Amino acid sequence: EVQLVESGGGLVQAGGSLRLSCAASGLSFDAHAIGWFRQPPGKEREGVSCISLRVGNAHYADIVKGRFTISRDSSKNTVYLQMSSLLPEDTAVYFCAASMACTGNYNEHDFGPWGQGTQVTVSS
Repeated sequence: EVQLVESGGGLVQAGGSLRLSCAASGLSFDAHAIGWFRQPPGKEREGVSCISLRVGNAHYADIVKGRFTISRDSSKNTVYLQMSSLLPEDTAVYFCAASMACTGNYNEHDFGPWGQGTQVTVSS
């Protein structure tokens, strides 16, 4: 059974940084990708970034490009999302989810299972 667990969320001031972790179990790093999504308060969930676990190819949504960096550590079965220059509009619950590939298409139907989410709050 594939399980994903996010951690690393918290409260940070605007301009600050946080690193989120997505620990995966039961997942083949050779055959999958991990995507990060976020759901701001009162809004729909949106794709943020994804990474191919085997070759490390990454994609970023325009809203985070240049500020967020996704990476993976196959020895720890963990994917990270380093978030810098955070803005109040980055406030959201952040989720990670597994997929067969990182294509830059964040159709939620192509992702699963999902983690439980971790709250990120950026104060102004």
